Amino acid sequence: MSAAKNKIKVAIASDFLLSFSKIPRKQQAKVMNFVTKFRSNPGLPGINYEKIVRAKDPNLRSVRIDQSYRSIVLKPDTGNVYVLLWIDHHDKAYKWAENKSYIIHPETGSLQVIDVEEIKDKKTSVSEEKALFADIRDRHLLQLGLPEIQIPLIRNLKTADDLDKIADQLPQEAYEALFFIADGFSLEEVFQDIETVEKKEEIDTNDYGSALNNPDSRRRFYVVEEDLELAAILNAPLEKWRIFLHPSQQKLVERHWNGPVRALGGAGTGKTVAAMHRAKWLVQNVFTNEKDRILFTTFTRNLAADIQENLTKICSKDMMRRIEVVNLDRWVSEFLKKNGYDYQIDYGRRIEHLWNKALDLVPVELDFDLSFYREEWERVVQSQAITSVEEYIKASRVGRGTRLTRKIRKIVWTVFEEYRVLLNEEGLREGNDAMRDARLLLEKKNKILPYRAIIVDEAQDMGMQAFKLIRQIIPEEKKNDLFIVGDAHQRIYRHKVVLGQCGIKIIGRGKKLKINYRTTDETQRWAVGLLKGVKVDDLDGGIDDQKGYKSLLHGITPDVRQFDTCQKEVEFIADYLKKTENKTGSIKEVCLVARTNNLLKQYESAIYEKGFEIYFIRRSEAEDRSSPGLRLATMHRVKGL
Repeated sequence: MSAAKNKIKVAIASDFLLSFSKIPRKQQAKVMNFVTKFRSNPGLPGINYEKIVRAKDPNLRSVRIDQSYRSIVLKPDTGNVYVLLWIDHHDKAYKWAENKSYIIHPETGSLQVIDVEEIKDKKTSVSEEKALFADIRDRHLLQLGLPEIQIPLIRNLKTADDLDKIADQLPQEAYEALFFIADGFSLEEVFQDIETVEKKEEIDTNDYGSALNNPDSRRRFYVVEEDLELAAILNAPLEKWRIFLHPSQQKLVERHWNGPVRALGGAGTGKTVAAMHRAKWLVQNVFTNEKDRILFTTFTRNLAADIQENLTKICSKDMMRRIEVVNLDRWVSEFLKKNGYDYQIDYGRRIEHLWNKALDLVPVELDFDLSFYREEWERVVQSQAITSVEEYIKASRVGRGTRLTRKIRKIVWTVFEEYRVLLNEEGLREGNDAMRDARLLLEKKNKILPYRAIIVDEAQDMGMQAFKLIRQIIPEEKKNDLFIVGDAHQRIYRHKVVLGQCGIKIIGRGKKLKINYRTTDETQRWAVGLLKGVKVDDLDGGIDDQKGYKSLLHGITPDVRQFDTCQKEVEFIADYLKKTENKTGSIKEVCLVARTNNLLKQYESAIYEKGFEIYFIRRSEAEDRSSPGLRLATMHRVKGL
C-alpha cells in the first residue's frame, strides 16, 4: 500500500537535520537509506516502533537504524502523521527524548516542542524588582504562543537579560513576541506584527496534519513530498534556509501582492533567502506559463553568481530556465548591445582620466573642494538624468547642503559639459548613462519584454536610474510585479534613493524583517552601535531604525586589536589561524576581509609564507565551500555571504 493512498504525511524536524549532521559519515548513509524507506511508507513491517519508557510524551517512539543508532519519531495515536525528530547513538537518543513534549498550541495551532524537565527545575526569583511581564495577562501570553505550562517561568523574569537566558527553552515564536515587548513595543504592536487574529473555530489539539501547515510550525518542521527533495536536504543538512522559513518570511513570499513590495531588514535577517523563495513561489504558483520569465537582479556580479548557485538548490531545472539571474549593469550592457548601442560602458578605469581633464575647467572664483564636483555629478546630475544647463538650473538639490545660485550653477555646469564632450569623443558612457539610455530605448520603442516580475536584492546600492529602468522593464499596475529587498544601514555603493520618485509606489506594502539568523547577537550589537545617532533612510524617503532587530545566535564578543607594524598583525593572524585549525581541524570557515584587492594580495603572500592554504572568493563566481584554505575577500565581495 502506498503512502499516497493512505494520505500519510511525513515531516522532518529542524533538530533532526542538526543531529544528522553530527553523526559519522558511514552512519549517515544508513540513515539516508532508512529515511527514504520511511518516507515511502512508515508502516512497513521492517520498521519497528518501540515505546520510550521514560519519555514524558506518550507519542514518541524509537526506531532502529542499526545496532548502535536510533531515530526518535513522533507517532501520534490518531491520524497518519509521522515526524522524524532526532538521530543519535542508542543511549543518547533515548536520553534526548525523555523530557521532550510535542504539543499543538490551543491558541495558535502550531506544533511546539517543550523541554519539561527544564521548566520543572526552574527556581523562583526572590528579587523585589517588578516582573518584566507583570502587565501582560495570561490569556495574552497564550495568544503570543507561550505554552500554558511555561507561564510560571515567564512570571519570574525581571529583565530582558533574564529572558535571553531562557530563550532556548521557549518556542521561538513566543520568545520573539516577548522580546519585542521587552524591547519597548506595545502588546497591540506585537499582535499586529505577528498578525494575531481571533480564532474562528476551536483548534483541534490532536490534528497534527493541520498543525504542520501552521506558519510557526513550518519554521521547525518540513513535510517532505519527493525522494529527490529528501536526498537534497540530507546532503546539505545545515543549509536550513532551503526549507525552513520564518513566518515573517513566509508572509512576504507566499502572497499575492497588488503592487511593488519593499522589505527592509538588518544583516542576517534572511532578505536574500526570502527573495530567492519568492522567485521559486512565483514560477511555481503564479507565472506558470513556459514563456513567463522572472528577472532576479542585484548590484554586483559576485552576488548574482551566489544567488544563481543557491537558487539551483531550491529550484528544479525547469524553474531555473524561467528565472534569469543577472546583475543590473550586465543586463543593461547586453540589452543595449542587442539594440545596436554605439557606446562602450565604463565603470571607472577609462573615464577617470577624462574626469580629471574636465576638472581643469574648475573656476578659480568658486572655493569648492574637487570632491564637491564629483558628488554634484553623481547625486544631482546623474541621478536626475540631467543633460543641459537649463535642466540643471531647475534641478532639486535637496540634501546637498551647499546652496547654489542660478549664476553659480551655470559656472559649475561648464565642468560637467566638458566631461560630457570628452565622453562623447571617446565613445564612452557611465553606468548611469547606460541605464538611462536603456530606459529611454524601452520607452521609445514600446518594447514588451518577457518578464512578469522583477526581484531586486541589495536595493540600497541601486541608484535612481536603476529603479527608473526597473519600473520601465515592467510597467506599473501589475500584480506581483516588483519584490525589492535591502537595508540602507549596509549601503556602501550609492547614495540614497526614493522609490516613490522612480514610479515605484510601495505605500502599504513596506515590510520589515527583524530576526537575525546569521550573525551573533554580540556582533550585531557591536556593529549597530557604530551607527548610533546616524539617521538611515528606508529607501522611500522615510527613516529606518533598528528597533526590534534581534539575533538568535550567540558567540564571542568582537575583539578590536591594533598593531604597530604589519609584521605583528600577520603574526597575530597566523596564531589565530593555528589555534582555529587545532580546535576545528580546518580554517575554511574563517574569512579575512580587506578594503581592496591590492591589500588582499599583501596578506596573501604574508600568510602563505606562514604555511597556510589560501582560497580567494572571487568576484564573478560562487564560493566552492568544499575547497580548503583561509578565505580572502574584499569588503564588496563578502557582502551578502
